[in-house]
Formats: sequence, C-alpha cells, structure tokens
Amino acid sequence: MSKITHEEIYTHKIHQVITVPLFSLTTSIAIAKQLASIKALGKGSDLEKAFATVALVYNNSADLEGKLSRADTKNLLQTQFGSFIQGQENKPKYQEIISSLDEESENKLDFEDFMIVLISLSLMSDLLQEIRKVKTTK
Repeated sequence: MSKITHEEIYTHKIHQVITVPLFSLTTSIAIAKQLASIKALGKGSDLEKAFATVALVYNNSADLEGKLSRADTKNLLQTQFGSFIQGQENKPKYQEIISSLDEESENKLDFEDFMIVLISLSLMSDLLQEIRKVKTTK
C-alpha cells in the first residue's frame, strides 16, 4: 500500500479550489432560449410552456445530482417567485414552509419536493387571488 505524500494532498486541494469557482463562473443560457430549443414545445400550450419554464429554472439552479439545498431553494423562491410570496410573511403556513427551509439539514429538495413547496406557496398567495379575478372574456 503506497502512502500519499503531502505534495499530492496539496495538489488535490488546489485542484478542488480551482475547479469549483470555474464551474460557478459558467454562463447559463437564457430560459427563453432553452425553451425554444425544445422541439416538442414548438407548438406547445401555454400550460406546457409554463411547466417547462418551472422545470428549467429548477434545473438551472440544481446541483449535479439534480437537487437544491434548502438555502438555495429559499433563495430561488425569493428571487424568482417574489411576487407570489410578497405579503405572506405573517401567514402561519408560510412561516412553517420558510422555517423548514431555514433548518440546517443535509436533506436537499428534489424536483417533486420543490414543486410541493412552490404549489403550497402559490395557493396561499394574494397574487393568485388577483389572477383569479382577471377578466377572461370580452
């Protein structure tokens, strides 16, 4: 069994430090361009495109395993879903959901878990009530 030298350990640590920032510096393709590249959505319905957008936003934020940390989930909701969560801070269900994301936990959210959080926050949103009141006929 061969021993690992200090030089090898040092080199390995340097390699990790260099590769992580380079990965995070990659520029992502705009969601609209990603949607346009999905041929099956070419004549897709508004609902299909809306769902595909949610999936793409999630995928763009997920780690290599396709999961989001609780902190990343909270950040994504605040940056991409702010209009839906605005004004919900005093609602007990909202506080319950957000505090579960604040917990220090190794558990990450997969797409299904993320969708449950997203739908739960949507259903209690004041914006959803406004959307329901939008006139749909002339």
